[in-house]
Amino acid sequence: MFRFARWVIHALFIDRWREIEAESDTRSRDLDRRPFVILVASAILLTLVRFWGNRQTLNSVFGIDPDGPFAILNGEILWVATIFVGFFIVPALILKLMGEPVLDYGLRSRGFAKHVKVYVILYLVVLPFIIVASTSPRFLETYPFYRLAGRSAFDFLVFEAFYALQFLAVEFFFRGFMLFGLKARFGAHAIFVTIIPYAMIHFQKPFAEALGATLAGLALGTLALWTRSIYCGALVHISVAVTMDVFAILRLR
Repeated sequence: MFRFARWVIHALFIDRWREIEAESDTRSRDLDRRPFVILVASAILLTLVRFWGNRQTLNSVFGIDPDGPFAILNGEILWVATIFVGFFIVPALILKLMGEPVLDYGLRSRGFAKHVKVYVILYLVVLPFIIVASTSPRFLETYPFYRLAGRSAFDFLVFEAFYALQFLAVEFFFRGFMLFGLKARFGAHAIFVTIIPYAMIHFQKPFAEALGATLAGLALGTLALWTRSIYCGALVHISVAVTMDVFAILRLR
């Protein structure tokens, strides 16, 4: 059993990290502005999104009527818009200003089809944990993420569509902008740099999910550099999130 576990770890992670390291020129000591710009910009963007992107601030700024029938849904949409601007639009503009090809930061779809099976495997690995977690009271206090998602098909579909955009932005920020931007300097170690802030944005989630974000960051970061794309990771994220909301809605009925 131990030998099998060691083989799996090598096959999924360590061998991939060695390949990534071999592709990266980490020996150069010339000053590279990319890590400086990307790390400082990431710290600023994470702070702005955290303090200006919360629902209370957004509802106040945009004057959402708290008694309206879709007040909560409108607040969630504004929250997604803030995430998308802060984690996708602004980082893409920063890359443009640096003269970097934005598509090279995980946005190319070439070769995506051949890696879909990896996405399916990752989703099936996570699914049993979702089923077990959905039985806990703490899980039901957090999900469905939009508390009225079970009210109607309209509520569910509209929210999940916007929710998917949020995950695309999150994947681009952590596994595109940060990870690909740091790879040239840090090689495979860029994965370990990015999992720190990624784990921290999960601190308001249930303990098991927050702890699991570290392993998820390792897996999704390795997958992104291996496939040179964020799309498999985004699909895993979206599928897991929708599944969690569905299980929560079913449990609450």
